[in-house]
Amino acid sequence: MATVKNLLNTKGNDVWTVPITATVKETLKLLAEKNIGAVLVLEDKKIVGIFSERDYARHAAQEESMLLDVLVSGLMTRSIYYVGPQQTVDECMALMTSKHIRHLPVLDAEQKLVGLISIGDVVRQLLEEKETTIQGLENYILGREYSG
Repeated sequence: MATVKNLLNTKGNDVWTVPITATVKETLKLLAEKNIGAVLVLEDKKIVGIFSERDYARHAAQEESMLLDVLVSGLMTRSIYYVGPQQTVDECMALMTSKHIRHLPVLDAEQKLVGLISIGDVVRQLLEEKETTIQGLENYILGREYSG
């Protein structure tokens, strides 16, 4: 069973953040430049929220303007769930599913930010594990040597 640490070893530890004083326009520009769906919002190096394309779409749909000049802090999601490097990918999937979230910051034992994983990262890892299991079973059934 893969852990978050295994996933980050493959994916990398890049985490994009914006300060709490960033505007929505600045934040959307970063999302577009980096081809990502969410950024963490920081105040004094502390995570105070997460802002995603979904947050923007939900708020913009309720307003007459596109909300580009407002602060990201007004639209961000404030309740953040975290995982640690030793948690399993299955645990992440369960948390993401139960809380209806798509991104999880990864904090180490000292509460230092070491990564950010998405639902896509988790699904990809789970699919790879299932494929390995299927290959192993096929090899066993057909009498071939297992090389997993």
